[in-house]
Amino acid sequence: MDIYEQLQQELDALKEKELYRQLRNLVPDGKQVAFENRAMLNLSSNDYLGLACRADLRREFYSGLAKNPDDDDYALSASSSRLLTGNHPGYSALEQTLSELYNGRAALVFNSGYHANIGMLPALAGKNDFILCDKLNHASIIDGIMLAGTPYKRYAHLDYDHLEKILSEKSAAGENIFIITESVFSMDGDIADLRRLVELKKKYKAVLIVDEAHGVGVFGENGAGVCEEQGVIDDIDIIIGTFGKAFCSAGAYAIMAPVMKEYLINKMRSFIFTTALPPIVINWSRFVVEKSREMSSERTHLRKLGEILRQGLEDKNFKTAGASQIVPLIVGENVVAVKLAAKMRAAGILVFPIRPPTVPPGTARLRFSLSAALTEDEIKQVLELL
Repeated sequence: MDIYEQLQQELDALKEKELYRQLRNLVPDGKQVAFENRAMLNLSSNDYLGLACRADLRREFYSGLAKNPDDDDYALSASSSRLLTGNHPGYSALEQTLSELYNGRAALVFNSGYHANIGMLPALAGKNDFILCDKLNHASIIDGIMLAGTPYKRYAHLDYDHLEKILSEKSAAGENIFIITESVFSMDGDIADLRRLVELKKKYKAVLIVDEAHGVGVFGENGAGVCEEQGVIDDIDIIIGTFGKAFCSAGAYAIMAPVMKEYLINKMRSFIFTTALPPIVINWSRFVVEKSREMSSERTHLRKLGEILRQGLEDKNFKTAGASQIVPLIVGENVVAVKLAAKMRAAGILVFPIRPPTVPPGTARLRFSLSAALTEDEIKQVLELL
């Protein structure tokens, strides 16, 4: 058997287990999307603030381009890494805006959340250090740990007594200890107790890293995330955020001490060895971050939508979880999730099945990812369909 036959056998096995994945052609249209030759209500994107629907914001941003088509702020490529010629002035402006959002702490922008997570721990953690990772952390975090080659252990999801037990055993060994968690977990929609994690970090002199990919824009008075809402911005060593979800752009960033920023610029391979983001993307990100600080009403509305859907699922005796804009409907078997998602799409609701290895075996689900562009009536329609 040659490699092509081996690959085909594995693909066939995935299809039999309802684990086969494929790319789909979708055309977004505000809070709807054209898919399978019909318009559907989009409950599968990460457009949490509904900014993809805001043509007024795009017009305001592009008005500068219309006035001056040669303005380099709207260039479509950086053509180089940031450490060579790709560090457009827009980067400094964006990092300053982020610094102001996070109490004056240093900010560093990356090409994506994946770049951030696969590069940070390999740069910071050594062979004699130790990493503690929430069991349900995102795959990009796990990949970063694997690349670091640092000893690690996964503590039970949101079980901080278990975490402390491990910390008490490891703290006397003299290594640098890293604790890494998400703030809002992407498949269950539940939220970390960052105050408790800060207490443990201080007690055991650990380095605390929090990935706020699904928290920024959504939580906090200014949209800085769960760290702002729980009042611990200044107590977390590294806060990771993304522009590709609530902020409706591309790229990611980290908030940290100036010395750590300087170190990562010199040591983080996924930062050093990649072409910088285009200036137009960097400047759009800054524009949106500044606008989003005033979107408290959108955040309040989004939270209410999540509460309505989650409570409605519980009232109908469906299994759900979390306390955020991510609302899972856990059905268990892969085939059930696939068939239910297909029925929902046939009824005009775009939602896809989430299956292993994205979630643990036996916990296949539909994940409703809500947007502030949705209405309460639309959420109630989803519940009626279910």
